[in-house]
Amino acid sequence: MSPTNPRILPYGAAAIAEAAALIRAGGCVAAPTETVYGLAADATDSRAVAGIYAAKGRPSFNPLIVHVPDFAAAERIAVFDAAARDLATRFWPGPLTLVLPVRADAGIAALVTAGLDTIAIRVPDHRAMQALLAATGKPLAAPSANASGSISPTRAAHVAASLAGRIPLVIDDGATPAGVESTIVMDGRILRPGPLTQADLFPGEGRGQVATQLETGPRPPPGNGEGVTAPGQLASHYAPAKPLRLGAMIGQKGEWLIGFGDVTGDDTLSASGDLVEAAANLFDALHRADAAPAAAIAVAPIPESGIGVAINDRLRRAAHPR
Repeated sequence: MSPTNPRILPYGAAAIAEAAALIRAGGCVAAPTETVYGLAADATDSRAVAGIYAAKGRPSFNPLIVHVPDFAAAERIAVFDAAARDLATRFWPGPLTLVLPVRADAGIAALVTAGLDTIAIRVPDHRAMQALLAATGKPLAAPSANASGSISPTRAAHVAASLAGRIPLVIDDGATPAGVESTIVMDGRILRPGPLTQADLFPGEGRGQVATQLETGPRPPPGNGEGVTAPGQLASHYAPAKPLRLGAMIGQKGEWLIGFGDVTGDDTLSASGDLVEAAANLFDALHRADAAPAAAIAVAPIPESGIGVAINDRLRRAAHPR
């Protein structure tokens, strides 16, 4: 490995073979999923999982998502009730993470669950991560491939810039299509909004029956590990290095304005006001803003509907004081 940069290899048989060999040797490598790039290691190897925490600078109380190739593999690790089985049947493979009781004989390293009796698990819908799962034959712990708390990576270049000198290899398969992390569900409640919305997951159900944390009133995200039950719940997360102002209609002096719809600026999430396009562009735009010469960042208002809930969740955490 270069002292400053990981190698970036284009997706293909050679890249998968090299990445799988590194994982089998106890290392971790970055690969894309349909949501963001993940930093993957053998979830059954405690030293390999410790390498993920070390590379990211991630607090040990923050659990990891385990990626598996299919539902059968997930059932060997977690206990599914009827509701969880229904969600898995409808949305796997895809950007849905389920937090479920972990089986006593799952063989998953304790570091993965951060001492909890539950595990966050999903079946990814991306050829690179699926190929890596097949080549290693192991469940893979794979949080976002970036330094802890910083902007999530949707391109290989984002990974290389954030984790320079910390990992050996990045598999490059272009920009990730969804652009925000998976939706996390536990006990019929959305713990982290994502590409799959409340209406997708629970059609026809009222807000009082199944509600996200954002909808249920003043329950602030955990700040120091207390109350953390799944990845992505820390109050300050996904953050650029610069101050971030939300709900901006115009940019102030010294700000880089990220627009949306009719609000134009130095960049835009979607000129047409398309929320799906905005989600796909979110972290890429924040990376560009962080690299721009302006001292601060401003973002136009985003509607709190559909995948806009996930976009605003990430923006609020990005703007939260560290």
